[in-house]
Amino acid sequence: MLGTSERPKKVVLVANTSWNIHNFRRRLITQLLERGVDVYVLAPYDNYSKNLGKVHYIELPMDRRGTDPLREICLLARLICIFYIVRPDVILSYTPKCNIYAAIGARILGIPIITNISGLGTAFIRRSWLTRVVKYLYRVALKGSVRVFFQNRDDQRLFLDKGLVSAEQARLLPGSGVDLQRFSPAPVPANGSGAFVFLCVARLLKDKGIEELVEAVKLLKPRYPHLECRLLGFLDLQNPSAIGAELLQAWVAEGTVDYLGSSDNVVDPLRHCDCVVLPSYREGTPRSLLEAASVGKPIVTTDTVGCRETVEDGVTGLLCRVRDAVDLKDKMEKMLRLSESERAAMGAKGREKMQREFDERIVIDRYLETISEILEERCRSAAALFEAKRSA
Repeated sequence: MLGTSERPKKVVLVANTSWNIHNFRRRLITQLLERGVDVYVLAPYDNYSKNLGKVHYIELPMDRRGTDPLREICLLARLICIFYIVRPDVILSYTPKCNIYAAIGARILGIPIITNISGLGTAFIRRSWLTRVVKYLYRVALKGSVRVFFQNRDDQRLFLDKGLVSAEQARLLPGSGVDLQRFSPAPVPANGSGAFVFLCVARLLKDKGIEELVEAVKLLKPRYPHLECRLLGFLDLQNPSAIGAELLQAWVAEGTVDYLGSSDNVVDPLRHCDCVVLPSYREGTPRSLLEAASVGKPIVTTDTVGCRETVEDGVTGLLCRVRDAVDLKDKMEKMLRLSESERAAMGAKGREKMQREFDERIVIDRYLETISEILEERCRSAAALFEAKRSA
């Protein structure tokens, strides 16, 4: 159905950063463009806005963490205006605030929308009045979504149990998937230092378990002076859960961690580590762990929503308790004490799991199928309406 009609179909993608679209949806956009679809991207301007390819980019200013009612109403009104002018055939939304407002706007204008719940964010981790408001907004907004994709069963079950979505709407996806060709195992030259390297790829937030990781490293260092802990990710200082720059510098100065900054080249740091660790409190499905397993690295992560799906405990990695630095230390030490061949076997099993369950093509195919179903249904409805008017 895609690309076969008398006019190009229009698909709009909405997210709270251009970085998100560039990193997680680039191959989906490529597939849509190859099928003759006009793709529009709505997101705030950042360093990635110019690198989105042959799409129609529309800047969408927003305060990702803001709760000022007037600004939020303005954001909703801006989305409705853009949707009205572009008149897309389908809207794809990502990230919490965009999911809510895009779904409301689409419902008002009668435009089909596919919503992706990639994670529930701070509002669900730190329960407050905002949690109740967000649940109410989800309940109102998602009534108009044709499909709501979830990245783990726990989030899907929560939304179903709370009546935020119906069983007809809810479907499960394997996260954002992983590019198995780009993230592939490769021989890595020995670093020569004899160090054992743990790598954490994540935004530097308390909710990612960064403080527990640092505490675990401090507990391990006296017994394992050859241990290195590297952090790769950006300082999201606007986030209420942010790790401050001064605290990070103190950790670096005392030799607890090595901060690599942020980078689009994640493959090389992954290949040059011995184990990837992410002690997050809650996730959708963490892309960093999918990429780590795809490269063939064993994983230490928390036995919590989103993280546990990426690991088979004792087979492809190890699970630890949430917010528990001592248990995290124990699991990291267990990984340290495994032989190189045992860790390699874990990594190989992890790669197999990614090939079996998390291939990015699974996600892309699911989106293309759903979009085609929506367009076919719209064509049938339009044809039926035309026939009814002609017979009247």
